[in-house]
Amino acid sequence: MLLGIDTGGTYTDAVLYDEAARTVVATAKSPTTHHDLAIGVCGAIDAVMAMGVIEPSAIELVSLSTTLATNALVEGKGRPVAAVIIGFDSDVVERAGLSEALGNDPAIFLHGGHDPHGSAAAPLDLARLADEVRAIDSRVEAYAVTAQFSVRNPEHEQAAAEVVRELTGKPVTLSHHLSARLNGPKRAVTAILNSRLISIIDGLVRTTEAALADRGVNAPVMVVRGDGSLVSAAFVRERPIETILSGPAASLVGAAHLTGLDDAIISDIGGTTTDIAVLRHGIPTVSPEGATVGGHRTMVQAVAMHTHGLGGDSRVRHDVNAAGPVLLIGPRKVVPICQLAVDEPALVHGMLDQHLTNQLPGELDGIVLIAERYHERLAALEGVERSVLEAMGGRVAVATKALATLQMRRVMERLVQRGVLQIAAYTPTDASHVLGIQATYDAEAARKAAELFARNRDRMGKALAPDAHTIAELTIRTLVRRSAEAVLAAAFVDDGMPADTVRQPVVQAVLDRRLEVVRLDLGLSAPLVGLGASAPTYYPMVAELLGAESRVPEHAGVANAVGAVVGRVRLSRECVISAPQHGQFVVHAGGAPRVFTDLDVAKQFATEHLCAALDVDMVTAGAPEFETRHEWTAQTVPVDGMDMFVEGRLVITASGRPSSPHST
Repeated sequence: MLLGIDTGGTYTDAVLYDEAARTVVATAKSPTTHHDLAIGVCGAIDAVMAMGVIEPSAIELVSLSTTLATNALVEGKGRPVAAVIIGFDSDVVERAGLSEALGNDPAIFLHGGHDPHGSAAAPLDLARLADEVRAIDSRVEAYAVTAQFSVRNPEHEQAAAEVVRELTGKPVTLSHHLSARLNGPKRAVTAILNSRLISIIDGLVRTTEAALADRGVNAPVMVVRGDGSLVSAAFVRERPIETILSGPAASLVGAAHLTGLDDAIISDIGGTTTDIAVLRHGIPTVSPEGATVGGHRTMVQAVAMHTHGLGGDSRVRHDVNAAGPVLLIGPRKVVPICQLAVDEPALVHGMLDQHLTNQLPGELDGIVLIAERYHERLAALEGVERSVLEAMGGRVAVATKALATLQMRRVMERLVQRGVLQIAAYTPTDASHVLGIQATYDAEAARKAAELFARNRDRMGKALAPDAHTIAELTIRTLVRRSAEAVLAAAFVDDGMPADTVRQPVVQAVLDRRLEVVRLDLGLSAPLVGLGASAPTYYPMVAELLGAESRVPEHAGVANAVGAVVGRVRLSRECVISAPQHGQFVVHAGGAPRVFTDLDVAKQFATEHLCAALDVDMVTAGAPEFETRHEWTAQTVPVDGMDMFVEGRLVITASGRPSSPHST
């Protein structure tokens, strides 16, 4: 019995999974607590265990996918670090976004590093390093070390790290541990971001382990990486940056498992966003450029994910410059009116009834302001920002009453942007309640909100729709169309074409079914898998518009948690064999370079070295039993009618299921 946990943007999901029977036996959800993810994790664990399906002691493995690393980098909440940069001039900070990654944190620049063949470019001054570390150590929590061509010879990174550890005892990230690829500045960015995350991810893992122990669960904890593979908690503590895009990656693995498909386009629609990716041969397509998160380009292997601000809780607006009812959905997430009406029925229905009696629609009609932890928020604000919350008078308030001036409206927008305030407004979730395709919340409040929204005017002064049902149908059609365009854009990119190909007139004409003389077919060559709680509502319609086979698997709403627990441990090691001169082959495999005079002997040494390193890695990552796949690519140039070897790259990938305490 396995326990999978996924911390999503809205809910934290928990799944109990019977590995022998390959079935989900229980699922549960708990609200995600962004200020402390551990609270939501514990809530989900308690909810799924309260079902009484099994005893806690029967759980043999726990796996966690988390948004914590991604959110920390997006929100700029990483810990203060110092960068040790060896063999580069100080102007390197202007390259690859290194200056933005460093921010106001200190950097130590030293002579040293190596050339492309692993020979030392200059001696490394360790005494100077020690002096500079002592001077800045009180300001930082961790260190990131990057040396020029360290992937060809890591000696200077290793020597610098040893000095830092002896002096400070603090965590040190070495750039060559995170990537074997060239591009020193980009490796430095990756190492800096990794150092920022170490204590954050360590805190989540420790809290989760403690919560499990308190509940009688004695099982190892695994964590999902950004490429969808699993690693042990011990492994991820050293490389927390590899958990960026962990949640979306887990959803793809879960989709493959739940559908049994090897090839598919997978779209996960949540309350806030729609995440789209391509599955090939049972493995998510990985971004060749490395993951970008929070504006930082990294060298982390992660799923090639296309994210759009489209969700069931996206705010619906209308295009005031259009003639006719043209709707705009997203990217901002709001609280659906029908959902708020469950908690605040008198306030919501009173507001809607009053606004429906107005002769002309107002800009703030149908909008409610929400300030969670109201008194705490109020105490932290001053000036006009404080006056907005004072005008609210409590946790919830009708916008037309609280925002008396244009300045207060502008300040409200700023507070929403910063997360101090939320707003409740008309959404696709409300439209679904009007049409009877969803019945989770207050359908009568949804009908009133839709009727109020339908009274908005286009640029010709005409109402958008005659009634609530008509505007609700238009809302769902618009969401389906935007979702279809998002899926097509992702498919075009995977086929090597620009995402904006979907905006071409011919593509739009096919989607509109406007062509009469010309016949063009446009669709997907693989099934479209819809995930997320609202996928059964929308995605059969999206697939129909695209002429694709639709798959919405059972347990689509908790696919991320399923993916967290059914994934495999998958790690790679790679090395380069260079040829600085004819008949000489230099192996760069993570230690000092080794020189050979025979290419086959060099490849044999490289293979043995990488396999030995993977043996250690896979045990640490939680899968001591595994299989390997070898990939060799060589670069040659024609010389006098013959191919001369220039450089080769050997990549060995190990893959295995995580072991549990009861594994044999």
